[in-house]
Amino acid sequence: MVVGDFETSLETVVIGAGPGGYVAAIRAAQLGQSVTLIEKTHIGGTCLNVGCIPSKALIEASHHYHDLISSPFKGVSAKEVSLDFSEIQEWKDNQVVKKLTDGIKFLLKKNNVTVLEGTGYFMDENRIRVMHEFGGETYTFENAIIATGSTPIEIPGFKFNDRVLDSTGILALEELPKKLVVIGGGYIGSELAGVFANLGTEVTILEGQSAILPNFDKKLVSYVEKSFKKLNVAIETNALAKSAKTTADNVLVTYEVNGETKEIECDYVLVSVGRRPNTKELGLERVGVELDERGLIKVNDQCQTTLDHVYAIGDIIPGLALAHKASYEGKIAAEAIDGQDVAVDYKAMPAVCFTSPELASTGLTKKEAEEKGYSVKVSEFPFQGNGRALSMNKAEGLVQLVSDKETGEVLGGQIAGVNASDLISEITLAIETSASIEDLSLTVHPHPTVSETIMEAAEVGLGLPIHI
Repeated sequence: MVVGDFETSLETVVIGAGPGGYVAAIRAAQLGQSVTLIEKTHIGGTCLNVGCIPSKALIEASHHYHDLISSPFKGVSAKEVSLDFSEIQEWKDNQVVKKLTDGIKFLLKKNNVTVLEGTGYFMDENRIRVMHEFGGETYTFENAIIATGSTPIEIPGFKFNDRVLDSTGILALEELPKKLVVIGGGYIGSELAGVFANLGTEVTILEGQSAILPNFDKKLVSYVEKSFKKLNVAIETNALAKSAKTTADNVLVTYEVNGETKEIECDYVLVSVGRRPNTKELGLERVGVELDERGLIKVNDQCQTTLDHVYAIGDIIPGLALAHKASYEGKIAAEAIDGQDVAVDYKAMPAVCFTSPELASTGLTKKEAEEKGYSVKVSEFPFQGNGRALSMNKAEGLVQLVSDKETGEVLGGQIAGVNASDLISEITLAIETSASIEDLSLTVHPHPTVSETIMEAAEVGLGLPIHI
């Protein structure tokens, strides 16, 4: 606060209260720092409010509905199934999102983190201005952590409005679309395409590249493509979205495939072609914080920018735009400010796509390992050979382990299958601890569980498979 011309002095300032910012603030407070957290909209940021968490809630609800109307189990069926999309949205907002964000607010208060509502930007190397609807205040600070996240990209011809939506808009829909066009078949587009297809919406994905989910192994993606086919999701690859003509009731999308112009009419369009870092309106040019050609903040291995006492984490620095990466970097930055000898280590950074089946990846792929000079062995085990997966009627998919042929060290892994999002942590831990495929094979896994697929894949790598 400002009394007259006197500026309040702050110790550690965190700008942005997403999964990177609020974690950094709490860790800094735990280490004895006096912390002030600046957030312009909602505590929890995009992830908790309009991203990771609400989308997973809708994914879960959509699976339950689809299983009711088309039971995967013989002998189990429901004669009458109703769907109230507004009630699902109410549950998502109040029983899931609100509970988590309220919990974060409690943790911040418990750790004595001061929260300021507003938009922060740098006036000089040691002063920051916080603007809000009633004006603004200027503060001096000793250290700062920038965690402002990213924003969905708006593409030419598809200006966001009531019918052309970004991920935030599609998650807040009050009505269930009859027809939906999804532009971009990456993580977000594929996950949300699955949600609405499960709920009965006619979905078309327009992907500019030759395949959806290009960051995953084609073999694993094929399982998702088969699932989409069963849900009658149309996938147009090498498709260039040209324009959207919006009326009060629908949208006419024009796109081009191999030189041929096509049109498709729908209720809504989801544009999910990527996100841009929120670095433009921070005043970074005033203080000498350098950006790269993509607008990302340059940092060292302690997340320190070109200004010694200013740090940056999450989507605004190079690397994957993942919530758990931001949280990890937030802890590193807070500990670096505390004077600890810490540094980021991206030896194994898991990534997950909550499609059906789930996809997960960590460490090095076969190609990446070979490029680094390893003699590579790839071993696979299908979920069809797993008793628990069969009993769940979810036997599609496989576990793929990448290891060093000479030492057996686990270098990476990819999974397509049920609970892949949870299973990938075991492979991540193996990589972080330099474990070998023999270590994985000798670890007793409970039976019957889907975690046995990792043990079985390791045994395949040793040339001693039991169930294949």
